[in-house]
Amino acid sequence: MIRRKSQNEIDTMREAGIVVAEVHEMCRQEARAGVSTWDLDVRAEEIIRSHGGTPTFKGYHGFPATICASINEEVVHGIPSRARVLNEGDTFTVDVGVTLDGLVADAAIMVAIGEVDSATLRLVEDTREALFIGLSQARPGNRISDIGAAIEAFANEKGYGIVRDYGGHGVGHQLHEEPHIPNHGKGGRGPRIKAGYCLCIEPMLNLGVDEVVTLADKWTVVTADRKPSAHWEHCFAVTEDGPLILSLPRDAPQPFLSK
Repeated sequence: MIRRKSQNEIDTMREAGIVVAEVHEMCRQEARAGVSTWDLDVRAEEIIRSHGGTPTFKGYHGFPATICASINEEVVHGIPSRARVLNEGDTFTVDVGVTLDGLVADAAIMVAIGEVDSATLRLVEDTREALFIGLSQARPGNRISDIGAAIEAFANEKGYGIVRDYGGHGVGHQLHEEPHIPNHGKGGRGPRIKAGYCLCIEPMLNLGVDEVVTLADKWTVVTADRKPSAHWEHCFAVTEDGPLILSLPRDAPQPFLSK
């Protein structure tokens, strides 16, 4: 069952999302060659706790850290480590969840470390565009499958692989709620989108094949051909006026609201 959220619940999730955005901004500023993902994880937890929140990911099904720190061919769920040091030319995905007063916000951004090759940088930029293409479909009356259909059409046009084993999801009282939101498929199917739904859209596109594998740590997911991957995510609330993105900075403009 997809649970609609009250305005008070959405307001709390927005506050959690502002903290998510602060963590992202810290990573934009501090992620550079020579910095370990462990250092960024420590800073992320400090920021979250300073706002009275808790790191949603830490301990979730045993995950050991505050952020998922994925580099280059790592699609999702990379584990921060003192040994994982960012290098010139890397692409770095930081995915983070914040729980505040029992409600969750969750989002992911990517950071280019120094000079990144043009094909990979284009993948990063196009995957972010795919996120906003998906968000444009998240309006009352559309169907959940319209989101993935729009993302797939864009990815196919660009010639990217689409990760099919993972996708977006509902969010709110738990990190993962109904519905599952694939990044592919035919539109016009599944539940209709309603005001009050709180969802995460997170396209994961690859320079190579669709397929992924999980490493021996049982968390880190990489592309099967070890070619670069990209992943962006926002959480948002569906309103009658369009999607209200919850994981933006407090004063950032809302690109989809019609009023």
